[in-house]
Amino acid sequence: MNLADRIKSFEILGSGLRRYHPNSPDSDIIPLVEAARLAFLRNPWFTPESITIALNNLGQILTTENLNQWIAPYAERIQVVTEKKTIGVVMAGNIPAVGFHDFLCILVSGHKLLAKLSSSDDQLIPVMAKLLSAYMPEWNNYFSFTSGKLENFDAIIATGNSNTSRYFEFYFGRYPHIIRKNRNSVAVLNGFETSGELKNIADDIMLFFGLGCRSISKIYVPRGYDFSNLIQALGKFDSYADHHKYRNNYDYFKSIFLVSQVPFIDTGFLLLKEDSAFASGIAILHYEYYDHEESVFNSLLKSMESIQCVISKMGFNPTTSRPGEGQNPALWDYADRVDTMEFLLS
Repeated sequence: MNLADRIKSFEILGSGLRRYHPNSPDSDIIPLVEAARLAFLRNPWFTPESITIALNNLGQILTTENLNQWIAPYAERIQVVTEKKTIGVVMAGNIPAVGFHDFLCILVSGHKLLAKLSSSDDQLIPVMAKLLSAYMPEWNNYFSFTSGKLENFDAIIATGNSNTSRYFEFYFGRYPHIIRKNRNSVAVLNGFETSGELKNIADDIMLFFGLGCRSISKIYVPRGYDFSNLIQALGKFDSYADHHKYRNNYDYFKSIFLVSQVPFIDTGFLLLKEDSAFASGIAILHYEYYDHEESVFNSLLKSMESIQCVISKMGFNPTTSRPGEGQNPALWDYADRVDTMEFLLS
């Protein structure tokens, strides 16, 4: 199977993901519909709406144009890969199909995937692998999934939190590896965002209940900022108040703030709290005032090891994303800014 065949397979998969919805009548994606149903039964955070958004977003990037643009810098080296390595992957499970990009990189590079799936997300990616095999049976030789111990691999990609990363370093440190830790995403607002930009920022904050590493957990706003327009934009997610797991977090943190007399802004489903920390709890958004834009960006530059992405309409550096791009990374937006394809080809 050559590179063109591999790219074509993912183009076809992308077409199916763009058409996905929970009541799809299309026979080619019915297996995904069933996998999504099981995923929600196993993990209440994976609502039908969240899964649909995640799969549709993947479909939007798996186009001929995007795949060719992404692969162009690596194509010559991929085409001369003769020794297939087995790449072990410890996948996260915080948002639906979050391990897909590693899955894509490994298979397109011509190597083999050995994936240990998270118990929180063990349905979607294996079904996508089966769909690839339906298009091209040779794919069956390129991937395997396990719930047990990873063994017999040549390199490792592991995603976890700051605690599990220490174990990953201990167990996998002798292998070529990418080990990812906790990161958070932030937004810098100037108060002149349009209603459309604020709606996009609301998506970047709230989609997937804010559980992704690309979910905005903190915003920087100019001193004297009027939150009313942002709160209005966030209102599209007020149905989160009816999600029992999310509501439990909202009620818990609200009670803590009230008892501790911590000032906060209450939207009815999200608590805005002034705090210098990047990381915030579920149903909490931190904010911090600033006096000068330049000082914020200079401060963030010193903390990039803790930041996944910065969302802003203002210029920062090449890693800044525009409002609405937080949960829609491009194929070349690598997690932790570590080039996965470069690693695989090294």
